[in-house]
Amino acid sequence: MPILPASPRALKQAVSLLKRGELVAFPTETVYGLGADATNPNAVEKIFKVKGRPPDHPVIVHVASADQFEFWAINIPDVACRLARAFLPGPLTLILKRSSSVPDIVTGGQDTVGLRVPNHPIALELLQTFGGGLAAPSANRFGKISPTTAGHVLADLGEDVPLILDGGACDVGFESTIVDVTSERVRVLRPGGVGLGALSHTLGYAPEVVEQTKVRVSGSLESHYAPTTPAFLIRSQDLSVVEDSSGVIALQPQPTTFKGVWYQLPRNAELYGQRLYATLRELDGMKLEKIFLEQVPETAEWLAVRDRLKRATLGTYNKM
Repeated sequence: MPILPASPRALKQAVSLLKRGELVAFPTETVYGLGADATNPNAVEKIFKVKGRPPDHPVIVHVASADQFEFWAINIPDVACRLARAFLPGPLTLILKRSSSVPDIVTGGQDTVGLRVPNHPIALELLQTFGGGLAAPSANRFGKISPTTAGHVLADLGEDVPLILDGGACDVGFESTIVDVTSERVRVLRPGGVGLGALSHTLGYAPEVVEQTKVRVSGSLESHYAPTTPAFLIRSQDLSVVEDSSGVIALQPQPTTFKGVWYQLPRNAELYGQRLYATLRELDGMKLEKIFLEQVPETAEWLAVRDRLKRATLGTYNKM
C-alpha cells in the first residue's frame, strides 16, 4: 500500500525516492501533487506517462522559498517580488522567463516556467529536505477531477506511484492562481486560490483575466477537472427538470419532490471551492446517469469556481 502518514520516516523515504528519480504524491494547500525532481528529465517524464499528460503541457515547479526562484528564472521583475512577498507561500503560481537550468520537458518547450511555494507544512518540509524543486501537477489522470485527499490519489493512480504522503484533506481544494508577470501588466492565465480582489489590492490595478493565450499553462484546456459521468451546468430555475436518476450539486436546498442524490454546498465561494472536487468525485462514483451543477453567481469572488465548473461540464443543460 503506497499511502503513508507524513511522519519523519515517511518524509525521509519520499526524499530518497525523489533523489532516485521516482515519483511521490504529496499534499499541498490546493490539491495533491505528483512530484518528481524538476532537474531530472527522466523523472519528470514519468509524470507524463503516469498521468497520460500531453508532452507539450507544462508542469509547475514547487520550491521551498521564493529565494530559490533565481535558479529557475531570469529577469525576475519587481512585480513578481511584490506578489511573492504578498502571497507566498500560498496558492499563487508565477509565470517567469525560464533559466537554462530548467529542462524543456518541464516547460513544454516554452521560454517560460511556472513557479510556486506551496503553503502546506508537509509540502514545505518535503521541499526543504529534498533541497530542490519538484515538478508537480495534480496527482490524477490527465483531465480528470483533481485529488484533495490521499485516497483520491490512490483511487486514480494506484500502484503507479511508489509513495503517497497523507496529509489529510487540502484546505483550499482547487488549484493555484496562475499569473503571467513576463508582460508589462500582470495577466491572470488561470483563476485559482488567490482572488482578483487580493491581486488588485497588491498591484494597484485589476489584472486582465486571459482565457486564450499563447502561453500554455496547467489546467487551461477547454475540458479539464471533469468527472466520467456526463456533467452539465444548469440554471437555478431549471433544477425542477432534473431526473431522480441524476446527482445534483446546488446552492439551494433539496426539494422534497426530488428523490435523487442532492448535495447543497455553501453560498460562500471559498467554502464551495474547498468541497467541490471531493463532492464531484463522490457523485462520479455512484454510476448516475448525469450530474447537474447549479450555476453560481457571476461575481468576481466566484471566478475560479466558475472556471472549474465550465471546464468540468459539457455546457449548460437544455432539455427543451
